[in-house]
Amino acid sequence: MIKILIIDDDPALARSLEIQLRAAEHQVAVAHTVSDGMAALAAMAPDLVLLDLNLPDEHGLQALPVIIALQPDVIVVIMTGNTENSEAVQAMRDGAYDYLRKPLDLDALLRMAAKVEEIKAREARREAAEPEPVHRFPLEMVGSDRKIIDVHKQIGRLARSKVTVFVSGESGTGKELVARILHDATSPEQPFVAINCSAFVSTLLESELFGYEKGAFTGADQAKEGKLEFAREGTVFLDEIGDMSLDLQSKLLRVLQESEFVRVGGLQARPLQARIVTATHRRLEEMVAAGTFRQDLFYRLKVVSIELPPLRDRRNDIEPLAEHLLAKIAAKIGRQPVRLSAEARRKLRTSNWPGNVRELENTLTRAMVLVHGKEIDAADLDMQQGDKEDQAASPVRGTLAATEKKFISQVLAEHNWNITHTALSLDISPTTLRKKITDYHLKRAELS
Repeated sequence: MIKILIIDDDPALARSLEIQLRAAEHQVAVAHTVSDGMAALAAMAPDLVLLDLNLPDEHGLQALPVIIALQPDVIVVIMTGNTENSEAVQAMRDGAYDYLRKPLDLDALLRMAAKVEEIKAREARREAAEPEPVHRFPLEMVGSDRKIIDVHKQIGRLARSKVTVFVSGESGTGKELVARILHDATSPEQPFVAINCSAFVSTLLESELFGYEKGAFTGADQAKEGKLEFAREGTVFLDEIGDMSLDLQSKLLRVLQESEFVRVGGLQARPLQARIVTATHRRLEEMVAAGTFRQDLFYRLKVVSIELPPLRDRRNDIEPLAEHLLAKIAAKIGRQPVRLSAEARRKLRTSNWPGNVRELENTLTRAMVLVHGKEIDAADLDMQQGDKEDQAASPVRGTLAATEKKFISQVLAEHNWNITHTALSLDISPTTLRKKITDYHLKRAELS
């Protein structure tokens, strides 16, 4: 049972909702104006507020932030008869958990109440639970930099909402980690599904997202649910969204607008229940200007955006992050933790880390596997990228072809020979990159 406050100026609708929710054994109060709703809010301290937008004394969008400020733990669900999504999107930006469209679907309303009941029960269990032991390494972003603290605050504010979130940042900054932390704070009992959009051709990605019906294409001998369906009320993380084709972008836009999708080869619309989190290391604003990314989808994805800083911009976090990673790596490979020498710490602090946290972790993993003692020295840190400032200061010599060959080799090494990511970094197509690899006789063994 939870406490529910209904604020709606339609007495018949409010009474009907009250009867149905009381039948489901919830405690219910009703108000027909914002002012009466505020009085009931203070008296009742509800778990859930069902807030109509068009109220006689004040618009619901104006009342929403006041409600949340007065009762920070309350979950607010908007009720709207507006067929446009703009008000609902704005409400979710302002802290609403979700919205229900009028005329209300009773089953959807009861499911929403049940979901809020689950959230409240989970929060109560978390408050009563003992702290997790350190060796379990719960998901967290280590660091005290102001930008990282701001990211934590954003995640906390978003945990009570299903709003679409866009995460930007360079490769290796931890975009998927943000998505997983947000998922664990919102619906840890539901699936988390991660999809790298650059890893699939357009037609295959469509089938992965939406699923397909039997006979939809050659080889579809049975129906298959897609990732959006499998995620249920969890999270779907679409990484490298900038690599999605324009055709599929238009289909994803419709899914976000209508909150439903259709399997490939199917007719039945299925509800989208999951939160969509997207990420890219590319500048979507530039892609929109160039016509390679839909502007309407761009705005739909960036309802809320989180930008992750590169590691070189938060150097004070490098040492505590390295200590955390060393303990994590030691537990993973089954050996005693090692410490960093003073010279190793200095070397870590002064590196530019083009691969960010991912590069730092790979460097520390390599050092821990190869070191024999209990201390990692500067010489044990194989900094593959070298000192960027020294490289920049050195004059470029040799033919254009030789210079290009060396540069492509370096970028391939940075991206662990991932063709898609290397091509993006070089701003060329994967086909052109493969041709240059062939022309220059580049082989992965040459870079080891």
